[in-house]
Amino acid sequence: MKRSTVLLLIVLAVLLAAPPFLKSYGVYLFSYWLVFVIATMGLNLTVGYAGQKSLGHAAFFGIGAYTVAILMKAGFSFWLGLPVAMLGCFVIGLGLGFPALRVQTIYLAFATLGFNTAVWLVMRNEEWLTGGTFGINNIARPSLFGFSLDGNLRYYYFILGMTVLLGALLWKLLNSPWGKAFTALRDNPIRAESLGVHIQAYTLLSFAIGAAYAGAAGALFASLVQFIEPAPFTVGASIMMYLMVVVGGPGYFFGPLTCSSSAVRSCC
Repeated sequence: MKRSTVLLLIVLAVLLAAPPFLKSYGVYLFSYWLVFVIATMGLNLTVGYAGQKSLGHAAFFGIGAYTVAILMKAGFSFWLGLPVAMLGCFVIGLGLGFPALRVQTIYLAFATLGFNTAVWLVMRNEEWLTGGTFGINNIARPSLFGFSLDGNLRYYYFILGMTVLLGALLWKLLNSPWGKAFTALRDNPIRAESLGVHIQAYTLLSFAIGAAYAGAAGALFASLVQFIEPAPFTVGASIMMYLMVVVGGPGYFFGPLTCSSSAVRSCC
């Protein structure tokens, strides 16, 4: 058995067994950490595997959170809000990927920073939609097959299940021909194109899929904290997520597990 597999099994065993012995706030922190693991998995695909410079990931995190909060306040179910948040972020991520077809390195980083700033300003100033600095409160937690996830422990296990599911999907993607195309795009785009990799398509997909993961994390985050306002979705949050990928190891699948705890310490 590979060392990484053993490590993963140990981590899963701890995550399953430890929370019932923790106080409510400890369980909440574990949930917070897992939300950032999901968001950083998406950014690791964009930055670590596809080699793009994205400093706007917190914007997608916020879009996912606000999408679920607004839809639930309008009377819709969380189970509608979650796929809508992911799909919306996927589509917007495709649009953000277009600058990457023309500019790279530091210029692309500045373009994504500008995107994050624009989204944050909308969250802060469009009070009719987002509540502005007053935010949106009393965001409900969902039910699953008629079973309420209102308690911190129940919602934690739900987030853990989503993390495992999304992690498994990403693992399968990265070990498919798509994953090899992403790494070829990162290592040598010219050689990748000569081997038949559609550079434009995979560049756009790297942004779109990474954004969808951030949207899912944002949706889970909204119901976890039950109150959202613009502060967690600033450019500073995007830079922190980028550094988490860098420190955890760009292109290392388990990197988000090791570095997302820094997000919890800085945000809680």
